[in-house]
Amino acid sequence: MGRYVFTLPDIGEGIAEAEIVAWHVKVGDTVEEDGRLADMMTDKATVEMESPVSGVVVEVAGDAGDVIAIGSALVVIEVEGLGQEGAHAPAPKAAAVEKRIEAETPDAGDVDRVVAAAPEPEPEPEPEPKPKHTPAQVEPVEAHTSTPAARVLASPAVRQRAKDLGIDLAEVRPAEDGRLRHADLDAFLSYNASGGFQPAGLKGKDEQVRVIGLRRRIAENMAASKRNIPHFAYVEEFDVTALEETRAQLNAGRADRPKLTMLPFLISAICKLLPKYPMLNAHYDDEAGVVARYGSVHLGIAAQTPGGLMVPVIRDAQSRNLWQLAAEITRLAQAARDGSAKSSELSGSTITVTSLGPMGGVATTPVINRPEVAIIGPNRIVERPMFVKDANGVERIEKRKIMNISMSGDHRVVDGWDAASFAQDLKKLIEAPALILAG
Repeated sequence: MGRYVFTLPDIGEGIAEAEIVAWHVKVGDTVEEDGRLADMMTDKATVEMESPVSGVVVEVAGDAGDVIAIGSALVVIEVEGLGQEGAHAPAPKAAAVEKRIEAETPDAGDVDRVVAAAPEPEPEPEPEPKPKHTPAQVEPVEAHTSTPAARVLASPAVRQRAKDLGIDLAEVRPAEDGRLRHADLDAFLSYNASGGFQPAGLKGKDEQVRVIGLRRRIAENMAASKRNIPHFAYVEEFDVTALEETRAQLNAGRADRPKLTMLPFLISAICKLLPKYPMLNAHYDDEAGVVARYGSVHLGIAAQTPGGLMVPVIRDAQSRNLWQLAAEITRLAQAARDGSAKSSELSGSTITVTSLGPMGGVATTPVINRPEVAIIGPNRIVERPMFVKDANGVERIEKRKIMNISMSGDHRVVDGWDAASFAQDLKKLIEAPALILAG
């Protein structure tokens, strides 16, 4: 028997180290050739490491969340024969599989499974054995108040229900035979509804969750964004009644095309306005002191995935129509959720839209997707009575659909006047959707 030392190969140009985000083996496991060993995360991708040999795992480099250098030992495998003690292993076969990449900012990391390490629970004391009883001898119910315990006749099921509800059986009056029944508990509860006998909720467990992988990347990027960017927020109210009617009409005749949501309309309107407001479609390099303004709109869509927040990118959004935007939004969101999105689809956005849909709240203050300088967040739609002028200029009250749109800007690059002007022009387009469709 010999040992084969599998060293971490060079898995990306300029990469000096990688983080262990998940192990697929442990010491003592038998692994086959080409079997999965671990998932390693670099700055841009998660890469699967596969075993070049068959054998038994005798050593692993560390735990999930540990960072190891390129060329250092990742796994030691006991193999038949002499092995390759101390040798550098060849690159794993078919191992460079990119998946679940780029969180929150263009240089973000990949999706990872969060490892929860719960503390060992203290052993519960063994319950005292219940004495056997006959109808003539019944154990007293444990009192939940300072009232002395009283001997009460009740079945075990009634006692357990009373215990769960926090009711002292000595306070309940039986209807007949001196024996308490479920009906007696129901009557007690109905007459003491304000007594608070139902527990407020179940006790959860204490746990410690190690922040690794994508969750760690998100934490680092959010902290860097808030630390380096002087955010300011601007919120405006939009009447989307006409837009919602237009959307319903287009969806009614969509055939096999994707269903239109609010987002394609909003993105199309944003793309129409950005040539007039180039300071919003930009990156700011704070180290070089340079603002890079972009002609193309590579629009990021903040998407929630099982692993955390990711930002897939619609390339050249300004060149797509409503149906094309809807199809690309659906495709990218699904790719981000199932981990099939490529690195190129999750980096390079120039401005971001973030939406929580029906949970969007009244207003939000989204965090800018650094190094971008602006982020736009539509909030939920609500119905509200509004004063509306008819064709004769007479005001009347109507039920209208209202949506607030929030915007955060980098005050080093975007002035408040710029943000307000952009929001008012966006309001004109959203409230007259024919202008969006006119081209």
